[in-house]
Amino acid sequence: MIDNKAKYAKLIKTEAKRLGFLSCGISKAAFLETEAPRLEKWLNNNMHGQMSYMQNNFDKRLDPTKLVDDSKSVISLLLNYFPSQKQTDDSYKISKYAYGKDYHEIIKLKLIELSQFIQNEIGEVSGRAFVDSAPVLDKAWAAKSGLGWIGKHSNLLTQQVGSFYFIAELIIDLELEYDTIVSDHCGTCTACIDACPTQAITEPYVVDGSKCISYLTIELKENIPTEFIGQLDDWMFGCDVCQDVCPWNKFSKPHNQSLFNPHPELLDMTKKDWDEITEDVFKKVFQKSAVKRTKFSGLKRNIQFLKQ
Repeated sequence: MIDNKAKYAKLIKTEAKRLGFLSCGISKAAFLETEAPRLEKWLNNNMHGQMSYMQNNFDKRLDPTKLVDDSKSVISLLLNYFPSQKQTDDSYKISKYAYGKDYHEIIKLKLIELSQFIQNEIGEVSGRAFVDSAPVLDKAWAAKSGLGWIGKHSNLLTQQVGSFYFIAELIIDLELEYDTIVSDHCGTCTACIDACPTQAITEPYVVDGSKCISYLTIELKENIPTEFIGQLDDWMFGCDVCQDVCPWNKFSKPHNQSLFNPHPELLDMTKKDWDEITEDVFKKVFQKSAVKRTKFSGLKRNIQFLKQ
């Protein structure tokens, strides 16, 4: 008798690869027991800063069956965003994930295609697609699905391609063959902890979100606290330091997704250009970029802070 769980899992992974995903792993939709106390402690220590939404839907974050009725499987997917080109050295920096078009829409379309494929090939399967759009612990599910391990900087890491990729999920009501967890390969390395400009990695595997440069330049809506003057390392949107110094990222390979390519002007802009940026230039360079989240006023605030 053919094991349909294994057959369907293989079908889904093959289609995910065809759609351009870096990798695909599958885990059983169940309560995340090991994550629950960690998340609770992190919230109790106010490491979420002003990201009050992190306190909401605590149960849903840990239990996919509360998000999707009758869910049986969490399909985790990785999509590479490592760029082939970088900003000029004389520039304020933006995180590599925001170089091109906003990833949410790009990945959502791929997930819809994958979902449609499952319907066509397997039959009536219900579920939901997630791209940062609901209380889902992406990295925990990706690790549980065997796609990598959570590094000391709290990002998902793989030996093959490092950590420069987006994570998304399909949570469906179909039982599949599940993947096994991979072991941690951080070893004694503390490169990310040592390099963090604001010392946001308070201990291995724990990041104080309220000190993270990505939080300070994107999530924080009020003025950046003066205690961080001189500590933002020229980052005006997001931060890649902990990933840039990670030895595993020497295996990162450039993506082949043209929509993630930066606007040509972005790579050539110097600090002087950024200092004089107008709202029109902002709209042109970041027309469909995730940088729009911080708005023109937010980017100007960040640039002014970097000049102090």
